[in-house]
Amino acid sequence: MSAEYPDPVPQKEESLFEAPPMAEQERMVEAILFASAEPVTVAELQGRMPHGCEATEALVYLRKRYAGRGVQVVKVGAAWAIRTAGDLSFLMQKETFESRKLSRAAIETLAIIAYHQPVTRAEIEEIRGVSVSRGTVDQLLEMDWIRFGRRRMTPGRPVTFVMTQTFLDHFGLETTKDLPGLKDLRAAGLLESRVPLGIMSGSESEEEDDDDSGQSDMFEDE
Repeated sequence: MSAEYPDPVPQKEESLFEAPPMAEQERMVEAILFASAEPVTVAELQGRMPHGCEATEALVYLRKRYAGRGVQVVKVGAAWAIRTAGDLSFLMQKETFESRKLSRAAIETLAIIAYHQPVTRAEIEEIRGVSVSRGTVDQLLEMDWIRFGRRRMTPGRPVTFVMTQTFLDHFGLETTKDLPGLKDLRAAGLLESRVPLGIMSGSESEEEDDDDSGQSDMFEDE
C-alpha cells in the first residue's frame, strides 16, 4: 500500500503534531463520508481530521480507489459523498418512484426551475401557461429540492427559485450543468411522455419539440 502514496512533502513550518500517513488520512475521509447522511465539504472534513491532514489530497486517492466500484466518491455541489454508481441507479429505480412521486404540476414546476434558474413564480407561470399554486411550491420546498434565491431588482422585488444540493445529490449531479436530457429524466421517473414547450433549452429540447409535431401538452393523462 505504501507504493500508492508519495513520500511526505517536507513541511515549510515545523508542527507540534505529525500528520498521519496519507493511507490513514484516506481511511479517515472514507469513514466520515460513509457515516454522513449528507454530503460533506472539504472544510468540514479538514475540521474533523487531525492537525496537519490534507483532506483534499486524501479525497483524490479515495476517488481513485472507488473508481469502477458499485459505490463511488462523488462531488455534490461544493461537497462530497459516497453514492451508488450512476450505471447502477436502475437498481434503486423502484424506491425512487415510490418515495418521490410528484403531481403533474409539481413535476412541471420543478423542471422549469431546474432548467431556467433563477426563475420567479411569474416566469414559471408564463412558461407553463397556467398559474402555480402555493401548495405546489411548498411541496418542493418541503422536499428540499428547491429553495429561495435572490430577489430580482425589478418592481416588486420578486423572489426567485433555484435548485438545492439535496436535488443534485438525489440525482447524482455535481452541478446543475450536469442536468440530464429528456430521455434520462423520463428514465428516472421525473418526467412522463410529454414536456411543455419552453421548459428546457438546448438542441435536445428542440429535437423533442419536432418529434411532438408542435404539440404543447406536457404529459399524457394520468
